[in-house]
This record gives sequence, C-alpha cells and structure tokens, in this order.
Amino acid sequence: MRAVFIQGAEEHPAAFCYQVNGSCPRTVHTLGIQLVIYLACAAGMLIIVLGNLFVAFAVSYFKALHTPTNFLLLSLALADMFLGLLVLPLSTIRSVESCWFFGDFLCRLHTYLDTLFCLTSIFHLCFISIDRHCAICDPLLYPSKFTVRVALRYILAGWGVPATYTSFFLYTDVVETRLSQWLEETPCVGSCQLLLNKFWGWLNFPLFFVPCLIMISLYVKIFVVATRQAQQITTLSNSLAGAAKHERKAAKTLGIAVGIYLLCWLPFTIDTMVDSLLHFITPPLVFDIFIWFAYFNSACNPIIYVFSYQWFRKALKLTLSQKLFSPQTRTVDLYQE
Repeated sequence: MRAVFIQGAEEHPAAFCYQVNGSCPRTVHTLGIQLVIYLACAAGMLIIVLGNLFVAFAVSYFKALHTPTNFLLLSLALADMFLGLLVLPLSTIRSVESCWFFGDFLCRLHTYLDTLFCLTSIFHLCFISIDRHCAICDPLLYPSKFTVRVALRYILAGWGVPATYTSFFLYTDVVETRLSQWLEETPCVGSCQLLLNKFWGWLNFPLFFVPCLIMISLYVKIFVVATRQAQQITTLSNSLAGAAKHERKAAKTLGIAVGIYLLCWLPFTIDTMVDSLLHFITPPLVFDIFIWFAYFNSACNPIIYVFSYQWFRKALKLTLSQKLFSPQTRTVDLYQE
C-alpha cells in the first residue's frame, strides 16, 4: 500500500485535489451539501461512540454482567467505538472532499486501523455465535466449556489475528516485492488507496465470507435446537425453563446482530471483489455509500440491545440516574424481572 502525497501543493479550487500533474479529480459540492454531509456523518459518529461506550461501561461496571458472553460484547463494543473515534473522522473528510490531505503516514495508519477494527468485529461476532451455539445446544456442559478464560482467549485471537494480518500487508514490503503482478499503477496525487487492489479485494473476500458461513450454519442449528426446546419446555422445571428462555432470547438477539452485519457489509464486500475484475469502474460516490453503509453497522448493536435486552435498559436507566453513585448499584441484579 502506498499513498502519493505532495507536501505544500496548493489545492485546485475547481476540479483537482492539487494543482500538480497527476492530481486526482475532485468532486466539488456546494457549501450546503457539504454541511449536510458533515452533520450526518458527525451524528453517526456520535451514535457509534456513545452507544458502544455505554455498552463497554455497563459490562465493566455492573458485576451481574461479568459473564463470558458479555466480555465478548465488551470487546466488540470497543472495536466499534475505536472505529468511530479513530477512523471515521478522517473518512468523513475524505468522503466529503473526495481527496486525502493528510500524507502517506496517516494514510497507511488510517487503512490499518480501518481494516483492524472491521476484521475484529466480524471475528468477535463469529466467536459470539460459537458461544451461543454451546449455550443452546449443550447447556449442561456450557458453564464448564465456555468460561471467562476461554472468552479472554477468543478476545485475544479476535484482536491478535487481524492485527498481525493487517500489519503484514501494510507494513512490510513482501507484497510489493513478491506480488508485483497484482499491483495497480501508482494512484493519482491526493488519493489514499491500496496499490494491491486486485489482490486485496480477493484476499479479503474469504476473510469475510468464511466467518459469515460459520455464523449462518451455527445459527441455523441454534434455531432448530431452540425450536425443539420450545416444544419440550412444558416438561422442564420453572428454573430450567427460565434459563432456556433466556438463552434462546440472547441467541435470537445476537442472530439479529449477525444478520444486520451481513446486510451492511455484503454490498461493500461484493463490490470490492467484482470491481477488481472490472478494472474498478465503481463511481466514487457509490463506493462511499457502500463503505458508509458498512460503517453504519457499528451503530446498530447498541440500538439492538436497547430493544432486546432488559438488562441493557436497566443499566441505561441506572447510569443516567443518581443511583449510579450508590454503593449497591454496582451489584444490582440486572437480570431480575
């Protein structure tokens, strides 16, 4: 990956990022349209950051939420929150101005963080699917099979594998020296894009779809088992019936989260792969719509939790009230009806 950037170049006021030979063309919006786009992006970033910050705070603060599943949710929320804090501000400027003004170092770092947080999200969703599969399909052994230590290992893998993978392709010269046949021509001045577009697009395709296929297959099995459990629930004791109902609801909620993730990311992922075959004919505006639709997924999980989890709503009410400072609040049972 290499971004071409000329320090000190002056911005062309009409149609180019810089007034130099080889400058990228620039899409010029009216001031009103620019303001609307900036406000919409700022609102989206605010929802992403505040929503996921609250999820991270609630799971960390309330002892009743210190479970393996919720620790995975905490780590997922941190990935989405960091995406909103560290990636989306520069992405907003690039989308509105249609130029990259921040140099090669920040271009490389921005691409690294963008890829890291997005891959971390899908890895965590995959691990959460495994957790729900164990809880529904093997409930008696679940407490001993999926412990906090196991969840921490999944979290470590969920961050470590994307970090190592992304670092290898963005901060080493292995690709540029050994896979030069996959490299595109040097991009225009004022862009921030990967040179290895064809290679990158096809390499990221299985990284998206393999975890997705795992999640879909697990949730199909979860649905079958949960349906059978619902038919047998009358034969269970009240405590076992309540636990089974709780696990099914959690699996359903996380299944919705996975489904929304697929809807948000499928257009961008498919376009990236197909576009590499058609010599990158996707208009910049369409590409920006796809990538921001994918970014929007980071705002969805907290919204899903508000409508699905009673413990989330209780935690939100306590956090926004003066009871948060009470010594008993930290140990309150958020799962009690």
